[in-house]
Amino acid sequence: MPRRSPSRPFRLSRPARRGLAAVTVALLASVAVGCGDAGELQGAGATPTAISPDKLWPDLTPASSPAFDIGEVDTEVVKGITVPGGDIRKVDPVAVVREEITTHPGDYAQGTYAETARRMADCGRSGAAGSRCPVLKAYYRDLTGDGHDDLTLGFRQLPGKLTAVRVYTVRKDRLVQVMAYEDAVSGVELAGRSVIIRAPSEVAGYEYRLQWTWDQQQRAMLLTHDEMLRTGGRKYSPHPSASPTSTASASPAPAPAPTPAASSSVSSSASGR
Repeated sequence: MPRRSPSRPFRLSRPARRGLAAVTVALLASVAVGCGDAGELQGAGATPTAISPDKLWPDLTPASSPAFDIGEVDTEVVKGITVPGGDIRKVDPVAVVREEITTHPGDYAQGTYAETARRMADCGRSGAAGSRCPVLKAYYRDLTGDGHDDLTLGFRQLPGKLTAVRVYTVRKDRLVQVMAYEDAVSGVELAGRSVIIRAPSEVAGYEYRLQWTWDQQQRAMLLTHDEMLRTGGRKYSPHPSASPTSTASASPAPAPAPTPAASSSVSSSASGR
């Protein structure tokens, strides 16, 4: 048999090359199988069995009407206040609070919040006297989704430590109150179509978080969430965060993700806890 010259490269025919390639693929596949499934998804073990909720007292007759009226869908046209050109920014927030005080003399003139009524005389004044005005800075944002700003207004209910939070919109050039709530407020935020109110709890390390959200069907702000959450050492300003369309320089803080709730079955009145 003649020897192959060292200077001449050895070449396989096409059929031989195809056969060698097939053998190589088979060997690589066998090696991969032998190495196991390293790097692939691993099972997390047995999945816990889902447990359906236990229905208590199945023979109990379901209630057909609420036991308490919390006024969550009550709306009210503010009389005596005009909205020039339908622009709610042209409405004087102090005048709105004065109108509420006039409409509810039993609460303010000689009532629980008489100090609020007295301090309204300080609104519009400069210096230390003006700082006594109970009306907080007004904030504007489209909460109803109609493309126009709505008014979020707060004022102190004195001599106590309550803060009243109100939301107003405009309908046919009339000012309409679509939300009213008061509590010992520790923080207020605007997020999307919602007003989020935080209030201290009697339980150390916890706070209440209430979320009022615009409902188009009811045409009012509804209490959609009422939770009791761990504070986690957070501190909140008693003033609402500014809306993007307000004159304030700050931007509204987004609603933080709820922390694990101790209980979300808080049953309180919308007029305070």
